[in-house]
Amino acid sequence: MVKINNVDLFISAVRRSQYPTEGKPEFLLVGRSNVGKSSFINTVVNRKNIARVSATPGKTQTLNFYLVNNRFFLVDVPGYGYALTSKEQQKKFGLMIEEYLEKRNELKRVFMLVDFRHKPTEDDLLMYNFLKYYHVPVTIVATKVDKVGASKKDANYKMLTDSLDLVVGDDIVLFSSITKLGRDEIVEKLNNLTIDTIEN
Repeated sequence: MVKINNVDLFISAVRRSQYPTEGKPEFLLVGRSNVGKSSFINTVVNRKNIARVSATPGKTQTLNFYLVNNRFFLVDVPGYGYALTSKEQQKKFGLMIEEYLEKRNELKRVFMLVDFRHKPTEDDLLMYNFLKYYHVPVTIVATKVDKVGASKKDANYKMLTDSLDLVVGDDIVLFSSITKLGRDEIVEKLNNLTIDTIEN
């Protein structure tokens, strides 16, 4: 298993001119506010507070580039679907993500987080279709799996796959920041994609 030796918040950006210029592979993290993106980052990089977990949704307001093992970036973006975020702010976030997706050759894959306890929301469906418009490969990360009883897991998984209708090449990883379910699979995927990139 690949070991995460170091991770740093490299830069917080709001426009293209502020993005890193190192040319390293990048992986975008998207999801609704409160879906557990900060916990996902902390679990994957095996650190407690590299990404601050907030009780208040909508805290992230920039594109945060985390440099991992001096080899690739995890890019965290503002969460979507938080009711108290103003329409103007939501539009600003949308344009920020769109600007990133349009011409970012370093982007290798998107990890889209959805709450495994519930049916994907309209916002989730819009985001998945938005990513497919840009032909970006996507891994759906179903978070908070530990909060779903064993008897309901199959039904919830079917609810997820029926709702999202994944295209060929996209996949689903069941994940829990509490039990660490799915962490090794995510780290392995990150490693394989960065090896492919470096070799090519």
